[in-house]
Amino acid sequence: MSLISQSLSRIKPSATIAVTTKARELKAAGMDVIGLGAGEPDFDTPENIKEAAIRAIQAGQTKYTAVDGIPELKQAICAKFKRENGLDYKPAQISVGTGGKQVLYNALMATLNPGDEVIVPAPYWVSYPDMVALAGGTSVIAEAGMDTGFKLTAAALEKAITPKTKWLIFNSPSNPTGAAYTRAELKALTDVLAAHPHVWVMSDDMYEHLVYDGFEFATPAEVEPRLYERTLTVNGVSKAYAMTGWRIGYAGGPVELIKAMATIQSQSTSNPCSIAQWAAVEALNGPQDFIASNAELFKARRDLVVSMLNQAKGISCPMPEGAFYVFPSCEGTMGKTTPAGKVLKSDEDFVTALLEEEGVAVVQGSAFGLAPFFRISYATSNEALEESCTRIQRFCGSLR
Repeated sequence: MSLISQSLSRIKPSATIAVTTKARELKAAGMDVIGLGAGEPDFDTPENIKEAAIRAIQAGQTKYTAVDGIPELKQAICAKFKRENGLDYKPAQISVGTGGKQVLYNALMATLNPGDEVIVPAPYWVSYPDMVALAGGTSVIAEAGMDTGFKLTAAALEKAITPKTKWLIFNSPSNPTGAAYTRAELKALTDVLAAHPHVWVMSDDMYEHLVYDGFEFATPAEVEPRLYERTLTVNGVSKAYAMTGWRIGYAGGPVELIKAMATIQSQSTSNPCSIAQWAAVEALNGPQDFIASNAELFKARRDLVVSMLNQAKGISCPMPEGAFYVFPSCEGTMGKTTPAGKVLKSDEDFVTALLEEEGVAVVQGSAFGLAPFFRISYATSNEALEESCTRIQRFCGSLR
């Protein structure tokens, strides 16, 4: 009899964590590796946020807290939703978890029954289908390819909905593509959803503040108030505030759902770190001006990477609207042979050869549900990006 549960056979380890781990191992073995796999800003957490955490420690705010967030943080989240998204939530409608990932997971665990379907547009963040599977649901993959700018169309959404659909997982700006939906594109989708009252919306807005070229962010419940009662609006402090390691995510939604999520959390992890919660209060209530200047730096990096990748033989890289990823096609390299004699038959072959022969770590598109592509995170220095893109150009130019 096997020790390991059957539910574990439904999922696989995160591909983005796997590539980061492999890059680390090669680095430790003495190879010159540039890691472009992790979705993590290279900026430090702002000083005022760090100081708020230190004050919390000194004030003895080191005990257990309410399971799904301290009142002060829930108030700050309510104020943020009102200020930035025009959404009215009360503290009883707010959930705080250990990162956005836990919030999404709790919601799926609290709502899915065997046979329930969840629409997941592809390319998707690697964890969505696995979380759905762990919660006992079935992912229905709705492809949003390069021809639609990696965006789900109203027609594709309509086609994916069945009587068994419980959720649409919506992510804009997107990880892995950086694609962001305009208000008009979002309205086309919310019109479809308004006509299907049994479908709930899980909106992952984690990259909300990382948009470029004057793009205006919008979220589903803001665009279509009729969806407010069946939307979970998820966000966090990881990306905009450079607080990945602090592990604070949050969501606003209907009281019944938020209570169910708190029940799941009470029997799994209980409260998020008390000190990180006080730091998040300061992040949301404190100065916000650095967000725009960080976004400007990201925009310059995006422009550099897109320009250099489009000069690589066999690579085609669209210009994303947001986040800090690009999702280029490597279709033009398929069937070719590397200097080490490896034939590239898939995007996984491409990224493996690129890592082994040039020391550049990226993630294969198939891990995100669309091939042959690869994802680059440009949340690193200009020097590292320039060097890695030079290596990619050299690698592609050496293929025969």
